[in-house]
Amino acid sequence: MLDEVMRVVGGAVTSPWFYAVLFTVALVDGFFPVVPSESLVVTAGVYAASGEPSLPVVVVVAAAGAFVGDHVSCWVGRRSGGRWERGLPVGSRRRSAFDRAGSVLAERGGVVLVVARYVPGGRTAVTLTMGATGYPAGRFAFFAAVAAVSWGGYSALVGYVGGAAFKEDPLRGLLLGLGLAVSVAGLAEAVRWVRRRRERR
Repeated sequence: MLDEVMRVVGGAVTSPWFYAVLFTVALVDGFFPVVPSESLVVTAGVYAASGEPSLPVVVVVAAAGAFVGDHVSCWVGRRSGGRWERGLPVGSRRRSAFDRAGSVLAERGGVVLVVARYVPGGRTAVTLTMGATGYPAGRFAFFAAVAAVSWGGYSALVGYVGGAAFKEDPLRGLLLGLGLAVSVAGLAEAVRWVRRRRERR
């Protein structure tokens, strides 16, 4: 049963249509984070270790999809930002939080955007907020590109490491690649949690 599943997965990943699917999934994940784009990129990296698909093309296509998706999310935030701001009474806690978010993003928005790309769901919240608070479009595009390329490269390489370690057994390579990705994400979350606790104290 598992062998049959892996044959189906292998056939899908090596299909000429795979790049179009990868681009679309990475794009949609930028504003609808239920779509598992990172798992798809890791899977592509696992199979790339055997020669197909092409690792550099996987990185470029995944990064391009993520870049466009982040811009869609930012555009939605930009279109809605005025209504959000007008709906927040001056002096209210929500208005203060909105203004504070704008100040933080104005100072460190680039770093926040790059880091948020590795946090499922977090990236959408950040890109929406950057749009709503009027973050400069040129700076957003630059940092969105840095975030997308680093994320695409990281995810594909994690899968590639797993695939290279188990070339004859793609399932183990996939499990290793996904395990590495989850471990790194878990470590990042733990560091953020510790930092938040320290800031509160």
